[in-house]
Amino acid sequence: MAETHVLFVEDDDVIREATTLALERDGFEVTAVPDGLAGLEAFRARQPDLALLDVMVPGLDGVSLCRRIRDESTVPVIMLSARADAIDVVLGLEAGADDYVTKPFDGAVLTARMRAVLRRFRVAAVDEAPAGAGVLTFGDLEVDPEGMEVRRAGERIALTPTEMRLLLEFSAAPGTVLSRDRLLERVWDYDWGGDTRVVDVHVQRLRAKIGQERIETVRGFGYKLKG
Repeated sequence: MAETHVLFVEDDDVIREATTLALERDGFEVTAVPDGLAGLEAFRARQPDLALLDVMVPGLDGVSLCRRIRDESTVPVIMLSARADAIDVVLGLEAGADDYVTKPFDGAVLTARMRAVLRRFRVAAVDEAPAGAGVLTFGDLEVDPEGMEVRRAGERIALTPTEMRLLLEFSAAPGTVLSRDRLLERVWDYDWGGDTRVVDVHVQRLRAKIGQERIETVRGFGYKLKG
């Protein structure tokens, strides 16, 4: 099996070198660059399996780089931030990142989060869809779990793998309130008290694509898909 290729954009020389060595010991192939413009060039040239982007890098900041990557690809993206400020987290997720990790980070935690997002990206459609599920219809929204396609009013909608996993969770139980903790566990593979902002921002992104009215917020409990 080929090594997983990671693009790592980090301007701090010590962090870049130490993290690169740690990832290589864990079996990853790493292309490490010190700024966002070099990151965009490396992304286009190397087509990595995952992008690991620091928020504060020169040339082209990590959030802007994430947007550029997302314009071209659904490859998994994890943001790294030296602060846990809500604005850093939300901006990165709104730009299309699948997850984020706050610095300083534990190497084992970073690797676990990387493997989790890669599992979401690589999972086969047959593993996600109940046998014989067929196309599920919710008003003008059509969800095909086996074909991993979504259409709204007949028009195909492009979803990232994380957004697709989230929609599949909702469509498997329409009308049922799903808590943020349950979604973290089922979609992000978190079996601990992760930051629920990652759920909230992805729900907002999903709403923008399938219709704001389609997913209802149940205050204090979570979200549900309207049947």
